[in-house]
Amino acid sequence: MIKGVMFDFSGTLFRIESAAQWLRAVATKAGLDVPEGELDACVSRLEEFGAQPGGVPPRTVPPHLEALWRERDLTAERHRAAFTALTREAQLPAADLAEALYERSQVSGAWLPYPDTEETLRALRGRGIPVAVVSNIGWDMRGVFRDHGVDDLVDAYFLSFECGVKKPDPRIFQMACDKLGVAPGDALMVGDERVADVGAATLGCRVHLVDPLPVDQRPGALAEVLQLL
Repeated sequence: MIKGVMFDFSGTLFRIESAAQWLRAVATKAGLDVPEGELDACVSRLEEFGAQPGGVPPRTVPPHLEALWRERDLTAERHRAAFTALTREAQLPAADLAEALYERSQVSGAWLPYPDTEETLRALRGRGIPVAVVSNIGWDMRGVFRDHGVDDLVDAYFLSFECGVKKPDPRIFQMACDKLGVAPGDALMVGDERVADVGAATLGCRVHLVDPLPVDQRPGALAEVLQLL
């Protein structure tokens, strides 16, 4: 019987805007008049390097950034350094856009909840099942939950940069289970990353994976969680 549920953040409960929207928003705010073709080419390079926090994973990480990339979620400083470095590798229209892009990735308006996020969280609250968010991340995204009106439906947050440990290390899942007051065997982890989120299974937690599709392409995937209870 499931007595507590853990959710990943990005690609599970929320999805960041597309890389094209991300770059265009920052370029427009900076007052840059960049030809459309140049913007499109830069978007392709940003996606190649996985330079958008919460966006598509990198297809290529430059060798000199590999160590920083592996440890990006352990501190806020490493997270910022890793992603701003990757954006610079993408040959931005202006060098100072790297910091602006990183700041944009933490704005609540850049994130959208999946269509069934609120409904699923409210259903769990209605059943008296506590919820934790367990995320590999380098910044505090509690404000995203508050600004989208679902923070009151989450009982606890376990963020890798605060915990000093990241998924799939079982310690972060154990911290969440302890806070929720449930044994790992009575907990469910819902996420989108086969390696990171399946780490919960080493404790005996059940794991349910969802596809990190764009928001408008994934209706109902979280609601399936309620059928597992």
